[in-house]
Amino acid sequence: MKSAKKIIIEPVIDDSFSISRIDHHLNDHETFNRLTYHRIFFVETGTGYLSIDNNVFELHDNSIFLLSKGQIYAFSDQTSVMGFSISFGDCFWQKTPPSASNCKAVLFNNTSANPYLKPNTTEVVELLFLFNALLSEYCSPQYINQMDALAAFLKIIMIKLANVKLTAEATFDSQDYILYRKFMEMLSAQFDQYHAVSDYAKMLHVSARRLSELCKRCSGIKAKEIINGQLIAEAKRLLQFSAITVKEIAYSLNFNSAEQFSHFFKKNTKLSPLNYRNQFVDAD
Repeated sequence: MKSAKKIIIEPVIDDSFSISRIDHHLNDHETFNRLTYHRIFFVETGTGYLSIDNNVFELHDNSIFLLSKGQIYAFSDQTSVMGFSISFGDCFWQKTPPSASNCKAVLFNNTSANPYLKPNTTEVVELLFLFNALLSEYCSPQYINQMDALAAFLKIIMIKLANVKLTAEATFDSQDYILYRKFMEMLSAQFDQYHAVSDYAKMLHVSARRLSELCKRCSGIKAKEIINGQLIAEAKRLLQFSAITVKEIAYSLNFNSAEQFSHFFKKNTKLSPLNYRNQFVDAD
């Protein structure tokens, strides 16, 4: 008998928000966790590896990892981490002012492509202060409007993190980057419905060629590659961590047939869907 690896679904969090210290050595074998909420890991010190979906990242001191709801992560065996973990839901984020929405879009609309941030020394000092302040507020006795205060702290942290990311990309106020962010927002919500660059270009009122070119300037890869990457990441999650058939996956991602999906998957991964799935099953 063969069985797929099991995952742990993140439990419900009161008020859709939590922050905690991470200060331990992980001796157990890899545990896969599917996120119900968005997650921020601030690694002050760490050794080992963090797997996010099917990508593996080595842990380094003073680094940030951004994970979106629905993603699956696991720390490798013998990982040692000290830092912070923040979880928040979309309903909690709505407590923040509308002006902060762009920061969330910048950080979380394409975490599958680049979930890693490396702040500089000055930014690390600022972030440590803010994370500690947020934790202190979260642990203080409850009072009226406390959630609003926590949301305000989270907004500041998100603005700082967005600036870290945008400084690295050096494209903060460009019109192309504004369009790129809108494209990523649309893709995050509708990748399982629309697969063509022209579909998104039409919604953005630009040509497919311009959309592809601005994506290349802002992210280093063209629009079609970004769309395909989103589809492949979701397909891999479903193949590895669910028991649904290839045909069901194909239709859930809006392919016309299992054959069309299999051809697409093999073209992008060099493996058939079944061969990919078989890598993650264990003999009983």
